[in-house]
Amino acid sequence: MTEQGAPLWTSGEVAGAVGGTASAPFSVSGVAFDSREVGPGDLFVALKGEATDGHRFVDKAFAAGAAGAIVSQPVEYPHVLVADTTEALNALGRAARARMTGKVIGVTGSVGKTSTKEALFAALDRFAPGRVHRSVKSYNNHVGVPLSLARMPRETLYAVLEMGMNHFGELAALTRLVRPHVAMVTAIAPAHIEYFGTEEAIARAKSEIFEGLEPNGTAIVPYDSPYCGLLADKARACGARIVTFGMGAGADVCAVEAIPASGGGTLVSARLPGAELCYTVALPGEHQVSNSLALLAAVDAVGADLATAGLALAELGGLAGRGARHRIAVPGGTALLIDESYNANPLSMTATIRQLGHEKAGRRLVVLGAMKELGARSDELHAALAGPIVEAGVDVALLVGAEMAPLARGLEGRLALEHGADADAATRSLRAQLRPDDVVLVKGSNSVGLSRLVAALVDGEK
Repeated sequence: MTEQGAPLWTSGEVAGAVGGTASAPFSVSGVAFDSREVGPGDLFVALKGEATDGHRFVDKAFAAGAAGAIVSQPVEYPHVLVADTTEALNALGRAARARMTGKVIGVTGSVGKTSTKEALFAALDRFAPGRVHRSVKSYNNHVGVPLSLARMPRETLYAVLEMGMNHFGELAALTRLVRPHVAMVTAIAPAHIEYFGTEEAIARAKSEIFEGLEPNGTAIVPYDSPYCGLLADKARACGARIVTFGMGAGADVCAVEAIPASGGGTLVSARLPGAELCYTVALPGEHQVSNSLALLAAVDAVGADLATAGLALAELGGLAGRGARHRIAVPGGTALLIDESYNANPLSMTATIRQLGHEKAGRRLVVLGAMKELGARSDELHAALAGPIVEAGVDVALLVGAEMAPLARGLEGRLALEHGADADAATRSLRAQLRPDDVVLVKGSNSVGLSRLVAALVDGEK
């Protein structure tokens, strides 16, 4: 239920939004399409996919407390019957967006979109407590985005929605569903380059986010990117007001000064078109400073409070798999483990390895998993990590995945090196050699499974 006591959706509202027929009156407080995530009072959407059919899990959803369902075949529980449940989810998302009278921020980019989305949520929620909505996890695709919209409470003042893609046309469809007032591209990097061929093509695909902007909307563009002009041209063609952010002095929102903070992180003096702000970014690294500047640009664009945003940035910790820092016990003391296990591409790999070089450490260790979806450039882009690793003063490198072979060849004889096939072998090796005051960076594409290594070290799992 909302703060005012109204349900998220009534059966009549659902039926009207999706063009379906309600079997009985009901109301719901949430929406889910994964029966494992259903909670009491939720609406279960029984999607049909290539691998499975959600209708098989209707009993399980109602056993978990679902109050209603959207189905394409009658069931014995309260439901709304439709011809196509996937289209119904999209229709429900459109209806949620249509009744929302606040401001919507859309976020995309090759790197930084989830962490920036979470930071934006924290900044805006501090300004308007309980009136801010965001997509959870990385629900940023053709089913995750409409689900995130469908979950949006009717009294929302600000919504922050992440959008991803790995083919042309995907963002265009998502942004027209979201209809953002502010659309942000965090950075361009060769993520998913297997599907696009060049970074410029990736930039063109990311620029699709501006196609759905509301009239007089704002496009937030990375000034330091070589594709700043391309992105700005597309935004301009879509009628947007353009705001650039970055470390360069020519950016509309720029870092005048960025120095290490005494307690970790970075102390930043930023200049905006109509304001100046001094704040601390809790998470270390230049890439985190850049993300904070994009955040300030968005907060300013929707008319929220910049000082409150600065306070939120000072308190933000890392997300699991995206910068979370853990002290783990080792014989004789503790070691620091930096968890970046959720994803990896050449830009984010390089940024986090360079930041490792600034960490105070007895030894610096990296556990790096293969970067996926790099296509014909995979060998070249993996091998290119050797320079940043050596420059960061890394003492030990544990490499996981066949794609890491070119990097392993480039590091031979330059530091202690192991190249193995899986995360479990890397876990055993790392556990055996950790020492007090070690700092360990763990990063790789999610499919490599380095999150298991993090869990084993942090939680003691085997």
